[in-house]
Amino acid sequence: MQFSAAIPILRIFSVEKAREFYLDFLGFEWDWEHRYEAGMPLYAQVHRGDLVLHLSEHHGDATPGSAVFVRMRGVDAFHAEVNAKGYGYMRPGVEDMPWGRVMAVLDPFGNRLSFCEPED
Repeated sequence: MQFSAAIPILRIFSVEKAREFYLDFLGFEWDWEHRYEAGMPLYAQVHRGDLVLHLSEHHGDATPGSAVFVRMRGVDAFHAEVNAKGYGYMRPGVEDMPWGRVMAVLDPFGNRLSFCEPED
């Protein structure tokens, strides 16, 4: 038996705001999108490195205000990168927690992503 990494599904309400946040601010790449037909809700995949997220406008797919905990290396460099972009809605900090250095961000839909570099 073998398990692979989970892919969180995050609820979104605006494709434009999702692209601005995930692509322009966090530096993800837009992999693909699906709609059953024109005017229907969007379901899309974004990634950065090995981190993959699904974004959905579908009502039953996810709950606004979800939380995703991401283990990573280089949180200070990531912090410097995103803050250098001058995103008008957020300037995240980095906190030292007992489990590592954490940079938490909220997307425009209330979903929290915590990027953590564990202490070794």
